[in-house]
Parts: sequence; structure tokens; C-alpha cells
Amino acid sequence: MPRSMTAFARNTADFSWGSVSCELRSVNHRFLETHFRLPETLRELEMELREIARKKLMRGKIDISVQVSFNNCNDAISADMTLAKRYIDIAEQVAGQLLNPAPISPLEIMRWPGILKDQEVESEDLQRAARQTFSDTVDQLLEGRQREGGKLGEMIEQRLVGIQSQVAIVRDNLPAILEHQRLRLNEKLESLRVQVDEDRLEQEMVIIANRADVDEELDRLEAHLSEIRRVLTSRESVGRRLDFLMQELNREANTLGSKSIAGVTTQATVELKVLIEQMREQIQNIE
Repeated sequence: MPRSMTAFARNTADFSWGSVSCELRSVNHRFLETHFRLPETLRELEMELREIARKKLMRGKIDISVQVSFNNCNDAISADMTLAKRYIDIAEQVAGQLLNPAPISPLEIMRWPGILKDQEVESEDLQRAARQTFSDTVDQLLEGRQREGGKLGEMIEQRLVGIQSQVAIVRDNLPAILEHQRLRLNEKLESLRVQVDEDRLEQEMVIIANRADVDEELDRLEAHLSEIRRVLTSRESVGRRLDFLMQELNREANTLGSKSIAGVTTQATVELKVLIEQMREQIQNIE
């Protein structure tokens, strides 16, 4: 069953020290592209989270936001005074090499990397919680993609039935179209009072029939329909394969139109191109 690239998922997991929230927004894209917004306490986990996404998702542009909330708000932020003292010592050494150095501001010190930190929670516990929450949210996103992909598959199947119907119309009318061309040719010759050898007439009809022969195009259209249905049942990423098949369907429809010698064939060609374009638009959202 196909999976859509458009989906949304949000998940919050509670722990003894607080909670981790993860939000994923996914839209269609040629490749897999992930954008992370993480708190500083989880910044070093980004590559690992990217790998989790890469293993579960094939295509799509994914905006990812992870937030950490602690139970005791009063103690949620603390300062690493040891690190701050080291920074100050280094700053004073540098200041000793300058003339009239500016005083060191406590607010400026608080902006230095690593000085302010979240509530004391074991780093491994926090990362484990974020890792699991993110993985669960990706699974939730996949479920949403699967549901929407099922709807897209149903819409594509409706168009496939429509294409089959147009192919059947052309097949059913093809003998009558050729016979009509034969009658028109005879009537034209009679109106001109031209005596034509029967063998010559048959040769002309063979030429007309060859030019109007669309059996090969119809066979290929039906073969493509079978392949599309097969691809739709695959568990793999099928978007690119389906997009290629849309190009092939469109190619056959164009050839069918170029060989048209009757209104019914021309009308069928127009309907085919409309149905193919409708499918192509839906397939742009399939992973």
C-alpha cells in the first residue's frame, strides 16, 4: 500500500523528572530532508535522531521539533559555576594583555556556552527518553502516512478503472471506425466517377488500417495499468516508480491521439490525458 508524504504527528512522554514532547510535520519532497529544532541539552543527539528517521522514512521534507519540560520549574535552570570560573580566569588573563579592558558582565558570562543548563537529570536518561519519544512519534507519523496513502491508492484505482473503460471503448469501436473509413473512401471515389481496381482499393485500406492501428498502444496501456496496480501493493517506496509509469501512460495516450481518425478515438484520448494528469497530481504526494 502506498504511503503519503504529507502527515503530522505529535507525541508527549512523561517521566519522573518531567516530559519530552516531539512534533513532526511532513510534506512531499524528492528526497528525505530533515530539519531539527532541539534544546541545547539534546543537540549532541541530532545525528542519532537523523539516523532513526533515515531508517524509517524514505522521502519527504520533515520539520522536527523536540522540547523538554521539567517538573520543578524553580530548579529547572542552574549554572555551571565551575565552568564559569574557568571562563572568568581565562578572560582575566586575556584582559591583562589589554589596555583599559572592559569589565566582565555577569549577564555576558551567562550567555557563554555551557554556563546555563537545565535541571540536573542524568544525560543518558534524558537522551534515552528523547530517543524513544522521537522513535514513537516517527511511528505515529508513519501510521498517518499509511492512512492517507490508502486514500490516495483508492483515488488512483478509480482513475485506473476510468482508463480501462476508455481503452475498451477504443477497442470496441476500432472495427467500425475502419469500416466507416472504407465506406467514405468508396463514396468519394464514386462521386468522382473514378474506376478503381479492387486490389488497389484494398491496398489503400491496408495503408489506412496500418496508420490507424492502435492495438500496440492499447496493449501497452493495459500493461502499464497492471504494473501500476502491482506497484501499489508493494511495501517499498513507490512514488518514483509510479511517476515514471505516469510518463509512459502519457506517451501512449499522445501516440493514440496522433493516430486518431475518428471523433470517438480523439475523445477517448482527451479523457485518458485528464485521468493520467489527475493520477500524476496524487502521485506527487506518494513516498
